[in-house]
Amino acid sequence: MTGRPDPESAPQSPAGVQRRHDPAVRGFASDNYAGVHPEVLAALAAANGGHQVAYGEDVYTEHLQEVFRGLFGPAAEAYPAFNGTGANNVALQALTERWGSVVCPATAHINTDECGAPERISGLKLLPVPTPDGKLTPELIDREAFGFDDEHRAQPQVVSITQTTELGTCYTPEEVKAVCDHAHDLGMAVHMDGARIANAAATLGVEPSRFTTEAGVDVLTFGGTKNGLLMGECVVVLDPSRVRGIPYLRKQSMQLASKMRFVSVQFEALLADGLWLRSATRANAMAKRLESAVRAVDGVTVTRPVQSNAVFATLPGEVIERLQKRFRFYTWDEAAHEVRWMCAFDTTEGDVDAFATAIAEEMHNYS
Repeated sequence: MTGRPDPESAPQSPAGVQRRHDPAVRGFASDNYAGVHPEVLAALAAANGGHQVAYGEDVYTEHLQEVFRGLFGPAAEAYPAFNGTGANNVALQALTERWGSVVCPATAHINTDECGAPERISGLKLLPVPTPDGKLTPELIDREAFGFDDEHRAQPQVVSITQTTELGTCYTPEEVKAVCDHAHDLGMAVHMDGARIANAAATLGVEPSRFTTEAGVDVLTFGGTKNGLLMGECVVVLDPSRVRGIPYLRKQSMQLASKMRFVSVQFEALLADGLWLRSATRANAMAKRLESAVRAVDGVTVTRPVQSNAVFATLPGEVIERLQKRFRFYTWDEAAHEVRWMCAFDTTEGDVDAFATAIAEEMHNYS
């Protein structure tokens, strides 16, 4: 792993614009905290200048279709969007009727972190299912997938899974296929929230089509913001027969970018030469390094399998408070004193080692 670029060698800011943060500061709260990957910034600059047709009729968005088809098969259709919440809502609306419902894990981002957008904006009903590891199984789906043709119940029409999950766990291709086969047997479609799909591909070591298209996923939201983009996610339709009205739903949901070339070219930079996988591999490796370091600290317990770029652990509440004054991170479960530490594409060994040292120091002071 190489170190990050020297901040002093970065391009100078335009006159009147000041750098208002210290680029050497690192946190472990979210991979969203990281900046834009230099290769993505370079792609944005390359796409700039001159005029291109707006609202997706540009040459970059046209080429993006070929890029995504190379990953997910010839039927794939890509619809760039601004953010993950918007992309998820467009995808779910395209898969459901107004009386439809979506079975999802209780920990799903659509259930816990989108301010009720799927229900308030999309007008559908979420049917959350508690899971031990953030993953659905056919048996867990059946806890809410019932009441078909019952006019008193919102009709279960979609199963939504997240790859990797909000608990940092990763579905295997076989697990995804089992979910999809069961959902399809029930007449339901399958949506995958792929906000961290790159981290899953890095963990599994297989082509992303193995746990999406080939496994039976119908619509995917492909994440970019957490993996080095300035902004942007992409709704990728894998089975066009399952959806309807995405162009209209994207516009109505305020996810249609007028200057879409600047969203599309970021994905081209991310995907064309494997940058997405290299960046995710680095983030995952840094999480493993952090896990190894904190397991050696008395009083710290790693609570979940580290299968992506997330480390979950418990430690005393007093230590959490002191540590958060030195490094930014979030408490996942206040009652259990469980925290979540996230690594990003630009996290270095030095960043991890400094954080692990701080954890050890605070635990020593506590004891």
